[in-house]
Amino acid sequence: MIELRAATEADLPAILRITNEAIATSEAIWATSPRTLEERRQWMSERQAAGFPVTVAVDGETVLGFASYGPFRAYEGYAKTVEHSIYVSPDAQRRGIGRLLLDAMVTHAEKAGMHVLVGAITASNAASIALHRAAGFGESTPLPQMGRKFGRWLDLIFMYRLFDTP
Repeated sequence: MIELRAATEADLPAILRITNEAIATSEAIWATSPRTLEERRQWMSERQAAGFPVTVAVDGETVLGFASYGPFRAYEGYAKTVEHSIYVSPDAQRRGIGRLLLDAMVTHAEKAGMHVLVGAITASNAASIALHRAAGFGESTPLPQMGRKFGRWLDLIFMYRLFDTP
């Protein structure tokens, strides 16, 4: 049975494995070099210290995916706008885990008083775009050739969910 819970230090090796798998094989992360355990540890510590979620989807002791959100941009005017990331292990995809994690980020952001939850998605990632549309996200016009990976230029779409906040 798949459950969601706050990530712990013990989850970091699985989070690192999922992150580095996405870096090596997909256009979901536009990084090209693998991350280290210490980098992931610092990332999680900073997120949690700031009150941002780092959530894992688990089946028993096995981490199947993770999600988090953090600042969208550094300026004060963006204080109520956050950007999320969701990654699911390749062997656990197409089982609804991405939707569970996305719904958890939506719920957390809304309860935390955020105004906008943003996902930056490679324009060719049809599955992620469909997932966000189904969860009530709007989308921007594609921004052409915003990044490069695997020897080609990639277009970017911002998908966003607005919350009723003052």
